[in-house]
Amino acid sequence: MKGEAPDRKLAAPAVRTTARPTLRVLGTEISLLEELRLRAEADLGINITFDVQDFVTTQHKAAAEPGSYDVYDQCFHNLDIVWYWRAVQPIDLTRITLWDEITDLTKTGRIDPGARIGFGDAPVTKLFVQPNRALGPAPSRWLSMLPTTHNFDSFAFRPDMANGDAEHIVSWGALLDERWHGKAALVDEPAIGVFDAALAAQSLGLMSFDDIGNMSTEEIDTLLRILIERRKDGYFAGFWKTAAEAADMMRAGSVVIQSMWSPGITALRHRGVPVMEAVPREGYRAWHGGLCLSSGLSGRMLDVAYDYLNWWLSGWPGAVMTRQGYYMSTPNRARTYLTPDEWAYWYEGLPTQTDLPGPDGTITIKAGSVRDGGSYWQRANSIAVWNTTMDEHNYLVRRWAQLVN
Repeated sequence: MKGEAPDRKLAAPAVRTTARPTLRVLGTEISLLEELRLRAEADLGINITFDVQDFVTTQHKAAAEPGSYDVYDQCFHNLDIVWYWRAVQPIDLTRITLWDEITDLTKTGRIDPGARIGFGDAPVTKLFVQPNRALGPAPSRWLSMLPTTHNFDSFAFRPDMANGDAEHIVSWGALLDERWHGKAALVDEPAIGVFDAALAAQSLGLMSFDDIGNMSTEEIDTLLRILIERRKDGYFAGFWKTAAEAADMMRAGSVVIQSMWSPGITALRHRGVPVMEAVPREGYRAWHGGLCLSSGLSGRMLDVAYDYLNWWLSGWPGAVMTRQGYYMSTPNRARTYLTPDEWAYWYEGLPTQTDLPGPDGTITIKAGSVRDGGSYWQRANSIAVWNTTMDEHNYLVRRWAQLVN
């Protein structure tokens, strides 16, 4: 299997009163926002605690300590290990009230029939629980994870520091272009950062892949050899684990170009730092998040967890995530909580006529701005690879550690 055996520890269940239960949600900064926690508590009449960790810590805790959480909020590419360890249970599709409104991108891997799916872990490849409890694309009554937020990532750069080259940054190859020597950075998460680097290396003709979404050990070795040589030569300014770290590096001017997530771009724009998200001709690195149910849930707390899952699809949470720069699996529900300008900017790729707020209500997008990359449908039709836990993931993690350490 892709995951090595973690030390499995069953934490004692939380104390749950009959009056107002407490739902424990484990996840990352990507979607565990305080605005969402407070609104969910008010809407559902429950208490909610968020356990916010980085990707690697979240995944390990989810697999090793299923008794420490009720809902696991993560990405489809992080499913394999927790599913292998039976840390999460199948989701009953008959209890998901808005399933019919979830987009085809999630259910089939394509937003349009003729679009390419992209290499790697498209969510449909592990969306449904099969009769033998394996995960696959064949529809069934049971889901592995309820699809929620998703995005199409690339990289970002400081146009004011690009020495007039901003208009030429149209390829993943820019991440490894020598003109940015000492001013480039990558995300330090193997199942994500490796694809940014691989797309860059392939674009520059440094190497090629039989299947970029499932690399061989030889391909991993070749790629890491390139990256380690670059690091020894001082090419990389650093590696980051959180969007906040990435934003700080770029704001300080130590980095001109790097892997970047939407919250980091939002944070920079909020601070008035010029930043552009690249629109790579090779396509985006896509990801899809969702919610899982802990294997230990039953009875009333299972009902509470299903209420929380359905709440996520209901519209208001999707609008908040839209202002974070993400898309929602039920976009039309989110649209009812967005202004016409917000929908035009975030989904249609049109100029906004007014200033737009971020998730916390502060203005992050100025009137007249256009989202980099165009509309949702343009971006969804240009996916190069999905975030993936490859067959040789454990080997990749060991080799990646040699790079960043």
